[in-house]
Amino acid sequence: MSKVWVLGAGQLGAMLRHAAMPLGVDVEPVDIEQPFAVEMSPNDVVTAEREQWPETGATVQLANHPHFLNREVFPRLADRFTQKQLLDELQIATAPWQLVGQDTQAATLYERLGDTVLLKRRTGGYDGRGQFWLKQAEGTKVPEGWHNEAIAEKKIPFDEEVSLVGARDAEGNLYFYPLALNLHVNGILMASVAPLARLEALQSEAEQMLGKLLDSLDYVGVMAMECFRVGDHLMVNELAPRVHNSGHWTQAGASISQFEYHVRAVAGLPMAPAIVKGQSVMINLIGVEKQDAWLSVPSAELYWYGKEVRVGRKVGHINLTNSDLPALQQSLQALQPMFPVPYPQVFEWVENALNNAT
Repeated sequence: MSKVWVLGAGQLGAMLRHAAMPLGVDVEPVDIEQPFAVEMSPNDVVTAEREQWPETGATVQLANHPHFLNREVFPRLADRFTQKQLLDELQIATAPWQLVGQDTQAATLYERLGDTVLLKRRTGGYDGRGQFWLKQAEGTKVPEGWHNEAIAEKKIPFDEEVSLVGARDAEGNLYFYPLALNLHVNGILMASVAPLARLEALQSEAEQMLGKLLDSLDYVGVMAMECFRVGDHLMVNELAPRVHNSGHWTQAGASISQFEYHVRAVAGLPMAPAIVKGQSVMINLIGVEKQDAWLSVPSAELYWYGKEVRVGRKVGHINLTNSDLPALQQSLQALQPMFPVPYPQVFEWVENALNNAT
């Protein structure tokens, strides 16, 4: 079987490699800063764990390989301008928006998009970075350096944030997980809960939206679609052409994880519907030191990324899956005292989500 090369050697690449081992697939993540080329076969396959990368010896070689899957998709979705254009072209609901051009003034944005407007850098920016709020009441103006580099979005009074992770194989077959409910604090994903019975009414709409995107792009692999729930409908916030943080719960909660799905799809292996094993919760580990005590909690599965711990940095996550809801809640109660602020509010949010699952 051909080797699968991953453009990027962060935690997502590592988890793709880990998921590939039981399948007998050789997955090799490559550091994007690597200045030298790698020894590749013409039949090898290339995928990516990220949307953007610098030009180095390794990335130029991988990005120009004839079997680099989704080659044209990455730049299109990495730029929020062309991503929004795609959503509009496919008539998929998203927040009203406008390109911030050289002469765009805040007054024009307020007139078109309302008195509170979110600026987003066209490229880069994640976990709350690369964003700036314009507020008419405060007389905020477009800051220097944002013209021609950003889009402006109308503020959406959403009810909840949810995400759908799906996979598509080379034959066009589609596979979806249940919607996940997500909590963000200061723009950083802190927790996901899936599945929830009350979100089932939105599942069909979500699958139609993501399925249309996957098919239109002739995409192969896993893609994530982050959405706002506004009443009884969904509105796309962001797209990620890769495995995604909000799909980490599938490592413990499904018979096929998002990482295995991606490996299967890009390697041309048979696909199958993933079976959900029970109620799952994912807790992101943000800027916290590793504690072995976490491992003493029943059903807690730790994924530590081996990174230097810094404030606001994703250094790991914990998955918990159990078909016995009271037992799952007991595990969460046991974990909570082991975490600093702001985690009490995270665990409270998870508890509320579980108590209002239907």
